[in-house]
Amino acid sequence: MKGLAIKDVAERTGIAAGTIRMWEQRYGFPEPERTSAGYRLYSEDDVEGLRRVLAYRERGLSVPAAVDRARSSGLSTDRPSLYGVLAAGVAPMASQLLRKRTLIAISRAIEDEAISRAAAPIVVASFQNRRNYRAVEHRYRALARTADAVLAFADFERLGGGGDAPVEVPIEPDDGLGHEWAVVVDAPGYCACLLAWEQPRPATEDVPDRERTFEAMWTLDPHVVRRATQVAATLARRADPALGERMDALLDERPLAMEQPAPGLTAVTNRIVGYLEDA
Repeated sequence: MKGLAIKDVAERTGIAAGTIRMWEQRYGFPEPERTSAGYRLYSEDDVEGLRRVLAYRERGLSVPAAVDRARSSGLSTDRPSLYGVLAAGVAPMASQLLRKRTLIAISRAIEDEAISRAAAPIVVASFQNRRNYRAVEHRYRALARTADAVLAFADFERLGGGGDAPVEVPIEPDDGLGHEWAVVVDAPGYCACLLAWEQPRPATEDVPDRERTFEAMWTLDPHVVRRATQVAATLARRADPALGERMDALLDERPLAMEQPAPGLTAVTNRIVGYLEDA
């Protein structure tokens, strides 16, 4: 087995080996592998995670809060994906198979609600390609006028926008995000998250654009929405470290939209969407 010994991790992070062991025992972080003899072996992801904890501690977060933020913002894949991170989370959301036309309707509803009533939202959206974004750019510019931040991920040639306009964040050709649809709104008093992944189909299969199918998840749970926003901040940092830092700073003191959404609200709405999809 290959990996780093705890003394190597301590040297590279500046965190005492005893402190690393204590964090593992108390918070389950990091999670090293073990040799057959019981020795800990750490990965580069573990080193990066511990460095994130230190960075959050320097911004004033408690150790438990810093560990939680570092764990939330970590991406354990070389093909970053919003959908994948949440689908594999501690409490994965149920998914539905939806057509593009249904996703458009849900997206519009989330966006309209944010435009009409969300105060200083953080908005994250993924469009697969910039052509899809340009078709609705006017809606995201309207959101950006009152938002704390609006991030649009697509195959842009370079980082662009900002100020009173959405920030256009480029994605790599082989990123998982390039096959995803996302609309995330994180605001005091209102939050929503729609994530979808386009299912592959044979190149010979001719499907009308609005009938393309996606595996979709959506929720009003503020904890899931915050997790999605934190992952988006990590993705933004790849394109521009300063942008990632700004997103982290916005999230540091940001209250959750609500402690708990109305019981069954997401489940009931999922049933409604299911009936619409079958209509």
